[in-house]
Amino acid sequence: MVADADVLVLLLMSYPRRRYRQPYSMHLMLYNCMFGRQMETEHVISFLLHAQPSHGAEEPEVLPIVGPGMVGKTTLVTHVCKDERVRDRFSEIVLLNDLDFTDADLAAFRRRCSVRNGNRGSSWNRKDGKFLVVVEVAGDFNEDAWSRLYSASKRWVPRGSKIIVTSRSDKITKVGTVRPLTLEFLPREAYWYFFRTLAFGSADPGAYPRLANMAMEVAGNMNGAFISAHITARFLRGNLDARFWGKVLALYREFVDKHGSRFGGNPFATLNQGGPALFGSMGGAFADLMIHHHNECSSPVEVPDVMTVQWLDLLMLGSEVVIRAQGKFQFMWTSPIPPYYSHIYTCEILGSKPAAAKRKRSVENGVALS
Repeated sequence: MVADADVLVLLLMSYPRRRYRQPYSMHLMLYNCMFGRQMETEHVISFLLHAQPSHGAEEPEVLPIVGPGMVGKTTLVTHVCKDERVRDRFSEIVLLNDLDFTDADLAAFRRRCSVRNGNRGSSWNRKDGKFLVVVEVAGDFNEDAWSRLYSASKRWVPRGSKIIVTSRSDKITKVGTVRPLTLEFLPREAYWYFFRTLAFGSADPGAYPRLANMAMEVAGNMNGAFISAHITARFLRGNLDARFWGKVLALYREFVDKHGSRFGGNPFATLNQGGPALFGSMGGAFADLMIHHHNECSSPVEVPDVMTVQWLDLLMLGSEVVIRAQGKFQFMWTSPIPPYYSHIYTCEILGSKPAAAKRKRSVENGVALS
């Protein structure tokens, strides 16, 4: 395979380096895919496809997946469950939220297992009737509830079934039968590539060195947050103007400074963990935006007074919408990739300060100065 590699290298080196550019549509591909999780995906799929030894097949194997909020645990599991190899391996994928199971919940789980065991068609036999049980632990890990669920699984699910448990807490690692998978936010270099590609779109970042420098600082302020990267990149991409990008950078600097002086830490990191974040003054209205908390829902919902992301652009960069949104309101962003969660943020415009009096314009040598 490498016998003629030197000839290939010489051939490629004969072409101008400017030819080695990413496709102009790369930002569209990144916008619609799960970025930077290929190794983790293959790790989970390998666990699911691995056959259990005969002496341990009586009990389902358990893979814990641990990571901070908004790091992509649910997104990773969703993409794994959509993989054809996984769907061909398991007859049933059972999704369970949290571990506060009542007797009625366990009875429903038992009936579901019984129905599947009692209806073994051709598809069931081909897949050996295995179950994949996915448990999302949203709050604290309840060991008693887990014990009830695992005992029920040993009795009711077919042999060879497997369980995935996701949580922010590393307490779930002790229930795993295999080494847990820990998700972290993207490394700085990977996150920068992700944000830069989304922010510049089909434009070449090399042609805008000043914008690229500002974009790198903006990305550094966002602390690896995926949602913030999508929202910020979308309105930067729409206006490749240095003054516009400079204004956004100045706002983000203020966000980080103001939140840090009041709460400590980074506002984007705080949002990822569900805490309140203070986002500084809003455009010409000289008002502060406070984001109190954020809810995540898996299906479209009717939310009163929801502002779209397009209005969010105006919220940060103009005073008219800020004044109209005085007080509490909500805005929503929907993920473009599975599981297509909608993220609803409850916000408040803190009392707007009176606008500063317009500075008098002076004329010097016939040129108007602001």
